[in-house]
Amino acid sequence: MKRAIVSDCEGPISKNDNAFELTSNFIPNGARLFTVISRYDDVLADVLKRPDYKAGDTLKLIIPFLKAYDVTDQKMRKFSAKNIVLISNIQNTLQHVKDLAHTFIVSTSYNHYIEALCQAINFPYKNTYCTKISIDKYDIAKEEKNRLRELEREISQMSKVEIPSGSKLLNDFSEKYQKTIRRLDEIFWKEIANMKSGNFFREINTVGGSEKAEAVTDIAEQVGIDISSIMYVGDSITDVDALRLVHKKGGLAISFNGNQYAIKNAEIAVLSENSIVTAIIADVFCRFGKREIINLVENWSLKRLQRSSVNHVLLNSFFKLYPRELPKVKIITSENMGVLAKKSGRFRKKVRGEPIGELG
Repeated sequence: MKRAIVSDCEGPISKNDNAFELTSNFIPNGARLFTVISRYDDVLADVLKRPDYKAGDTLKLIIPFLKAYDVTDQKMRKFSAKNIVLISNIQNTLQHVKDLAHTFIVSTSYNHYIEALCQAINFPYKNTYCTKISIDKYDIAKEEKNRLRELEREISQMSKVEIPSGSKLLNDFSEKYQKTIRRLDEIFWKEIANMKSGNFFREINTVGGSEKAEAVTDIAEQVGIDISSIMYVGDSITDVDALRLVHKKGGLAISFNGNQYAIKNAEIAVLSENSIVTAIIADVFCRFGKREIINLVENWSLKRLQRSSVNHVLLNSFFKLYPRELPKVKIITSENMGVLAKKSGRFRKKVRGEPIGELG
């Protein structure tokens, strides 16, 4: 049976958060700016479920500020190519997976980064979905740049919104955070939206949330398979819709060092610094089907792996890396979901660093 392996990029393939890193590098208070806007993104996408807004639109919201600090497409390409940090063993993993199945990358990242990453790992760019932009498209006046820089400084001084458990409405937030959310609404949807650089909001289509689910559907149609024959690997809020779709349709939904959003919507949680675990799961899924990989994970141990039908060359490499203690791989249940989300979240920060690891 034909299968397809579809993976997010940042997290399962690389340790980067390219948009965060671009913002941190080119904008004076960039790390703080991105963190505040990223949490605002979580609020709009996951809590308030704002119409016409999807998880990952942070990449749209930060573009006017990058433009205000004279970032160009060339600067984005150069920075992206220079700063790629890969998950251990990913090139071998992708080669093994490409030999087994149709393989695609579906990423919220900008095309500049995905193009550079594809060159670095020898992956076909035509098999990717990403957020395509041209920051050079618009010239903005000096006065607009200055105002955007003022707004950047204002946002950077804001507190990161804390999301109360179970919140669904703006009134569920503290008065302090309601004020922050309302002010961010004014900045983005009234002031910047009416600037020339506000055209970026209308023209950029970020590949996050529902767009990732649509990419999965498109891939299934493109290669002529059911979604039940797809394994999807994700790690964040932008993967929720894709993970949910694949799970619902009988495919295999994997959280790789995922945060709480990924854990709540995946079937299997992987906590690993090395991508070889992804290769093992893909190997079994592609050759023997979902039931066999579920059986393997339910009995995840050295003895069970030694008796498994995993490719022997792959398994020998795995045992050399993990002769005694295996990386954690668990079936996600309603009972262990909360604990797994915390453990995976901590591990995510260990692998990718605190600033990136805590982003939604």
